Amino acid sequence: MSDAGADGPSPLAGFTVGVTAERRAGELGALLGRRGAEVVYAPALRVVPLAGDGELRAATGRLVARPPEVVVASTAVGFRGWVEAAEGWGAGPALLAALGGARLLTRGPKVTGAVRAAGLREEWSPRSEAMGEVLERLLAEGVEGLRVAVQLHGEPVPGFAEALRAAGAEVVGVPVYRWLPPADPAPLDRLVEATVRRGVDALAFTSAPAVTSLLRRAEALGRRKALVDALRGEVLPVCVGPVTALPLQEAGVEPVRPERFRLGPMVQRLCEELPGRAPLLTVAGHRVRLRGHAVLVDDELRPVPPAPMALLRTLARSPGRVVGRDELLGALPGAGHDEHAVEGAVARLRAALGVPGLVLTAAGRGYRLADGPGA
Repeated sequence: MSDAGADGPSPLAGFTVGVTAERRAGELGALLGRRGAEVVYAPALRVVPLAGDGELRAATGRLVARPPEVVVASTAVGFRGWVEAAEGWGAGPALLAALGGARLLTRGPKVTGAVRAAGLREEWSPRSEAMGEVLERLLAEGVEGLRVAVQLHGEPVPGFAEALRAAGAEVVGVPVYRWLPPADPAPLDRLVEATVRRGVDALAFTSAPAVTSLLRRAEALGRRKALVDALRGEVLPVCVGPVTALPLQEAGVEPVRPERFRLGPMVQRLCEELPGRAPLLTVAGHRVRLRGHAVLVDDELRPVPPAPMALLRTLARSPGRVVGRDELLGALPGAGHDEHAVEGAVARLRAALGVPGLVLTAAGRGYRLADGPGA
């Protein structure tokens, strides 16, 4: 929840969120923006168009020639795209006939709607919307000797096809869309660096392949460890669901995620989590809360430039303690050895805060935050 009242700042105002999605980046960015966030777009992958994907066409041909006994549909957009692509090739009726004779299991209500819109009917769908529950049901019922078509979600769900094959099924993977690295990696490179420098407050992920692509790119840049360290600490990772979270968990990062695997609930989790992570201080009788690139002073949002914010964070670690110029100089990005940079940053910080008496000078020693009421 927001730390401000109904008339206070938006819950994500002052925070910067990195968006790694391509397909739904605009929708997610709009949701974040309406809640006050500054959004950095850096697609971690690109989608191969369905109608032009030879792998999908080949898989469709195999299923039409020899229909499956079981079909697992995982995403609405993927299922609709598969049917539309088949229609474009002139194979639409044959595909629907092949699928119509199979037991259809759907991962959740959205893909169930897509299946019904195509004139088909699902046999079962888990309340959890989890592919793991679908797998458990299939294994419990037995799949030995059955031909099972599995609609892949970009990359195979870890262990899903392998478990079915181990139980005796013949598995045909259907790559309804394939994700490749972005054509232009520069925005992703900038996001990796911004995350390492703590220049973003959160990273939002909507697919496991996007997570994997980000980690691979960080590895190529020699920044994987630094990126993982940031995501374990100051930068909050949020995933739309448990499948998306798996590559992060394998890297030793535990992201937050919503109970319902949708963009809206994911943004709501950010609205609950990020404000609570911002330190709350009492400085000279004023309520001061630090956010990513802004400060709330008595619930009034005040943007603060990067260098003054770096200085403020250093002072805020020990309110009331005098921090020497050398330590403050080391905290300023790109300041070099010029102590006058500290004086300039302090002046800009005081101006940005807009309230006198919050940052005090200790003559000849350094600066401190005025701690406590009227300090």
